[in-house]
Amino acid sequence: MVSPRATVRCITPYFQLSVLDTGTIGKHIDRQCLSSPAIPFLQNRQQKVIDMSNHTPWKHVFMTGASSGLGEFTARKLAEQGCHVSISARSLDKLETIAASHENISAYALDVTDMDRTREVVAQAEADHGPIDLAIFSAGAWFQSGILNMEMENFEKTVDVNLMGVVRSIDAVLPGMVARGKGHVSWIASVAGYGGLPNAAAYGATKSALIHLAETVKLELERKNIAVSVINPGFVRTPMTDKNKFPMPFLMEPEDAAVKIVEGLKAKKFEIAFPWQLVWILKLLNHLPYWLYFKLIGRLS
Repeated sequence: MVSPRATVRCITPYFQLSVLDTGTIGKHIDRQCLSSPAIPFLQNRQQKVIDMSNHTPWKHVFMTGASSGLGEFTARKLAEQGCHVSISARSLDKLETIAASHENISAYALDVTDMDRTREVVAQAEADHGPIDLAIFSAGAWFQSGILNMEMENFEKTVDVNLMGVVRSIDAVLPGMVARGKGHVSWIASVAGYGGLPNAAAYGATKSALIHLAETVKLELERKNIAVSVINPGFVRTPMTDKNKFPMPFLMEPEDAAVKIVEGLKAKKFEIAFPWQLVWILKLLNHLPYWLYFKLIGRLS
């Protein structure tokens, strides 16, 4: 027979941990307690929590820019966790290769600079797989450039893909979510959007705009029961960052970044930012007076 004192010892950490982080219950509660017949409800509760961690609250996820890099790995992670993922990008051959690797992934050719095509693909994806519960807009363009060596074509393309591509995608998915009274929209910005950085005149401007856009629409969409998340990654190893010729501190692997994104979206975080070291460094820099900010940032030039 288990004593009342032993039972209390087992139950107490369960309630403490459930308030802080239910996902850690299995790691921290005494294994002997969980195996005790005196409290079988803990066994069932623990198993339920562990099982829930491998599933998502969405049936259908729509993604742009998912043919490689962070978009691809996030799509794979979501598909592994049971939801259907409609991936889109310009490179149909790459998309089809990804789709062939998992039954929960479907491919759609899409250039987000084309408004009509964006609406068409969203409508087709919903016709094929049901209403879109979560949208992740990750299409992006990157051209390293200051203002003196700026090429207008590249600058315009960066704005058209990074910023207007997200705006077009929002325009395509939002009516359905508003009509259903629920949904979740998210897009990939960057820690580069926190403040001006050397050689990122176009890229940084678009990412800053995306952060501002998320801040602006959050409350408006929440009133319609639509969640908003902005994803601010630091340096992640992708085909885009492989072109960089400068040091990339705290470089993350795309698999690890995808886990951060999915976990953050499940929690409906407004900002999903990583790695924490780079995030806090840049946020602290942007709280400095300009004269000191520019003095420190100037050392990067």
